[in-house]
Amino acid sequence: MDRVVIVGASLAGWSSARSLRLGGFDGVIDLVGEEPHRPYDRPPLSKAYLAGDLDLDGISLLTDGEDASVTWRLGVRAVGLRERTVVLASGEELTGDAVVIATGTAPRLLPAAAGLRGVHTLRSNLDADALRAAFVPGARVVVIGAGFIGAEVASTASKLGASVSVLDAAPEPMAQVFGPEMAAVVRGLHGQHGVPLETGVSVAGFSSADGAVTSVVLGDGRELPADVVVVGIGVVPSVGWLEGSGVALDNGVLVDAAGRTSVPGVWACGDVARYPSGRAGGPIRVEHWTHAREHGAAVAKGLLGEPVEYDPVPYVWSEQYGVMVQFAGFVQPGDSVEVVDGDPADHRFVAAYKREGRLVAVLGARIPRTFVRLRRELMTV
Repeated sequence: MDRVVIVGASLAGWSSARSLRLGGFDGVIDLVGEEPHRPYDRPPLSKAYLAGDLDLDGISLLTDGEDASVTWRLGVRAVGLRERTVVLASGEELTGDAVVIATGTAPRLLPAAAGLRGVHTLRSNLDADALRAAFVPGARVVVIGAGFIGAEVASTASKLGASVSVLDAAPEPMAQVFGPEMAAVVRGLHGQHGVPLETGVSVAGFSSADGAVTSVVLGDGRELPADVVVVGIGVVPSVGWLEGSGVALDNGVLVDAAGRTSVPGVWACGDVARYPSGRAGGPIRVEHWTHAREHGAAVAKGLLGEPVEYDPVPYVWSEQYGVMVQFAGFVQPGDSVEVVDGDPADHRFVAAYKREGRLVAVLGARIPRTFVRLRRELMTV
């Protein structure tokens, strides 16, 4: 193997490239990225970077000297794949002995908001820059979606002095991740910090003036005044460029336990990949930072001739209103949950989830020692 083409210059793609070098690969690595920037950390985009506490250099994923280890092809999209040849929007074609798909995800959009100024999604540093400029003291901000991104953006906007409201269509946001009982605890952070949260509400459209949003129209006819709207209703895997390639797609790129796709020599990792998981009971696609890093490294091992059976315990963290919430594992309906340390009323607690008496997940806030102990136990189950 003399040349590897990696499509996607964020955490998963960069993790694959870095791991190939650490594993002794000395051939050519082409790293293709749609954005003009070299890899940077995305979680701070809704937190420290959005608040202005970090700049782009402060969230770079590269260490000194690493920038020379790959051939950078940035600011250009991949538009097609033929066997092991990647076609770029520029017309250039890159053929490798192996191709790694690490194109991640893109935010879901609301068609009714198309072309309206003041309506934002958050995926890139430029998105965060635009939001920071809009979150002026007193600005009326409506966040649509009470998942991780929505909650973190609401927290940061409130910190910057904006007047924030949060909406979610689900009656119990985050219940699929945390279960209904503990999801209610985490959601309580909004109210505790003076941010109204409405659940079970639909968005029917938007009102505007001179092309700029002025309010969010709800399904029941009410209107919420808004100078800024942030849409955080989830993401979709970025696979459109793979149509007709022969790569099997189903809510992402289907891969085996080592990260191989249905096309020989083509691999996939990170948010875009859907892999078989015995822990989850079937194929899953995970959108967490830790997964992107670890899956990228696992695929690199496979490229180097040491394929691994990838099926880790998922781990995610979220910082909201100054509280670090950590979660590991999978929760299914019917799982029992018990607070084993602290008090949820203080948002300082650890909760253990069990299924038929077996530990399957752990949720914690501000008691790291207990959380880490149970997470280690979970990883050995």
